[in-house]
Amino acid sequence: MNSAAEPTFDVDNLYREDLYSDRRVGTIRQMTPVRADGSPDPAREVSFVGQISVMTPMGTLPITFEIEATDIGGAAAGFAAAAKTAMDETMRELQQMRREAASSIIVPEAGGAVPGGAGRIRIP
Repeated sequence: MNSAAEPTFDVDNLYREDLYSDRRVGTIRQMTPVRADGSPDPAREVSFVGQISVMTPMGTLPITFEIEATDIGGAAAGFAAAAKTAMDETMRELQQMRREAASSIIVPEAGGAVPGGAGRIRIP
């Protein structure tokens, strides 16, 4: 049984994740490409993904971002700049969503109006 909704693991696109943390600011995931047998795949590049958590009035917001680097030292050095860029972009998107929500106009559905008024109380 193989349906379109059934998740299929892509064995040609496997990565091993190594997690690094300074236990203060955030984490860096080193994504090392591997073959289906688990051996390193030198044909693909290692990538680095950073994550920070930002406190907002609605709770903690995790922000994930790519870090351009060739090794973990470079990823650690580039973490702050990449995090700031991702945080600034996320804040801009949140502000845009607030503006859109504040300026949205509620339009009644077609045919929703009741002739003679919208209330249910009828005066004889």
